[in-house]
Amino acid sequence: MANQAAAPVGVQPIDIETMRATVAEVLPPDVTPAELTTLETLTGLLVGHMQLLIPEIEQAAAGLPADDVPRYCALACVREASMKLTARPGLMPYDAVAHVRRLGRSLLALCDHYETLTGLRMCLACDQPIKPGETTRPFDQGSQSGGSAVSGRIHERCSNTVRIR
Repeated sequence: MANQAAAPVGVQPIDIETMRATVAEVLPPDVTPAELTTLETLTGLLVGHMQLLIPEIEQAAAGLPADDVPRYCALACVREASMKLTARPGLMPYDAVAHVRRLGRSLLALCDHYETLTGLRMCLACDQPIKPGETTRPFDQGSQSGGSAVSGRIHERCSNTVRIR
């Protein structure tokens, strides 16, 4: 796995926390706003985050062998996200809601790939970075439908918290 390089002087590092917080405003479905002005603002934020993150993922993937599975998956996600960036919602109000949610899911996947390629680890309970030296524990959660699972690490302090997604 590649190490996360320090950002050049004058360049801000990628703020995954803010990107995930923006996604939390549109996912899950019951929190997605329906007001058109808010949707336009959130769409602009999500698009901006994606445009910032895509080149970073491409750069991180470029240093990996061509047959590396995380590289392949990340670049496939980048291609999908790029297509979503060019898509426009339909004319009906629910089209804008569906569009912003698609962008949100895509940005969330890009964040995950960025973390994988750079070695950045996030707590699955609080979505905050796990810093070197912090006490963590493994976390595995199966899907109720049996179709997927989430695994990773959580802060020790988050082990007794309940998070509803």
